[in-house]
Amino acid sequence: MGLKSQVLLPQYPIREKCKELMLTEEQLRQIMKTFHHELLLGLGKKTHDNATVKCFVTYVQDLPTGRETGKFLALDLGGTNFRVLLIELSENHFEMKSKIFAIPQHIMLGSGEQLFDHIADCLAKFMKEENIMKEKLALGFTFSFPLKQLGLTKGILKSWTKGFNCSGVVGNDVVQLLRDAIKRRGDINLHIFAILNDTTGTLMSCAWKNHSCKIGLIIGTGSNACYVEKQKNAELFDEPDGGSGNVLINTEWGAFGDNGTLDFLRTQYDKTIDQNSINPGQQLFEKMISGMYMGELVRLALERFTKEGLLFGGKGSDLLFSKGRFYTKYVSEIESDYSGVYTNCREILEELGLKHASEQDCVNVRFVCECVSRRAAHLVSAALVTLLNKMDEPHVTVGIDGSVYRFHPHFHNLMMEKISQLINPHLKFDLMLSEDGSGRGAALVAACASGKSR
Repeated sequence: MGLKSQVLLPQYPIREKCKELMLTEEQLRQIMKTFHHELLLGLGKKTHDNATVKCFVTYVQDLPTGRETGKFLALDLGGTNFRVLLIELSENHFEMKSKIFAIPQHIMLGSGEQLFDHIADCLAKFMKEENIMKEKLALGFTFSFPLKQLGLTKGILKSWTKGFNCSGVVGNDVVQLLRDAIKRRGDINLHIFAILNDTTGTLMSCAWKNHSCKIGLIIGTGSNACYVEKQKNAELFDEPDGGSGNVLINTEWGAFGDNGTLDFLRTQYDKTIDQNSINPGQQLFEKMISGMYMGELVRLALERFTKEGLLFGGKGSDLLFSKGRFYTKYVSEIESDYSGVYTNCREILEELGLKHASEQDCVNVRFVCECVSRRAAHLVSAALVTLLNKMDEPHVTVGIDGSVYRFHPHFHNLMMEKISQLINPHLKFDLMLSEDGSGRGAALVAACASGKSR
């Protein structure tokens, strides 16, 4: 390899203006202290209703042992497609068959009865194909919409998201609606043992492989975490102890800061994103972290610096100045270039109509991407360490899923480094990428709930 010419650094004015995106250790420790306080409010019976971090009880008391056996069904509904899965467990081994079914637009906007009849119809088709119509199987139901759980098999839909608006579902128990649809058919023989969200599924899926996994984390389009809490600390838990003394808590941490507690570090970019979103004033923590917003945070900074004459010679483009046109995948691709190489960056800037970008512009653009993604990784790390310190277990594995964690080239390393700096010194941790958390996890919750372990 030949020697490189002098390595360019981000220009001073841009470095200065990006300082607001760089969090100090003092700020991160302030976030941890505040988040811990918010967790306690969510767990408390008297404070829960007004808490922003809701800490919903999932009613899952047992983690997998790895000795679960048998056949289980899972439904995974979280978007315009849903999956039906058949999972066969033997000790430390599993086989999975699955099929994806579409949900047509007219059903997404129709009645709840139509939606659940469609789900039951697809479930029956899958069971016929797999020749299991006559077997009575346990089913776990992953339902990734805002849900208030009142038991392991009772969940009230709080609101529709992701383009759904089926009538007669909000305020009702979605498990009962599914049972009713199955009963209307009369040809399906199964028992719904659990309803859960994708963070719980991630935790359960990883815990089956790694028994030290006690936190499930999503860093994708959105962000959320669940963790193992002692039942005595979960004041809203109102069922008998099945023997573990623990219960999984779904934090719904995306809403952290909705009460103003994060205003001290929110930038003009965060405020613009929030104002232009479909849910202003809500999910403020998520809007600083997740894949739905990261690209737009970068774009807003690039637009500002261009208009101030600090980038691209002050000459932008229609695409650069259009909301939502700098995708989060661009951030990952730009940061995937080797240091001092700007191949991906140049291609992306050309796509955006910025063929006139200089090498110094590429250096500056990469620096802005790094500031935004590093901040996201540090914010997640601070909240995660709060959970690890609160649990005070000697060694905890964190099961993680989501496109940002999976595809960003440095997110894992940024988190490992920052968690190591912030965690109580006597505690140890690992980060584990989840494989098919929401599907396998639903089957595992059903397995644990139905007592199918040796």
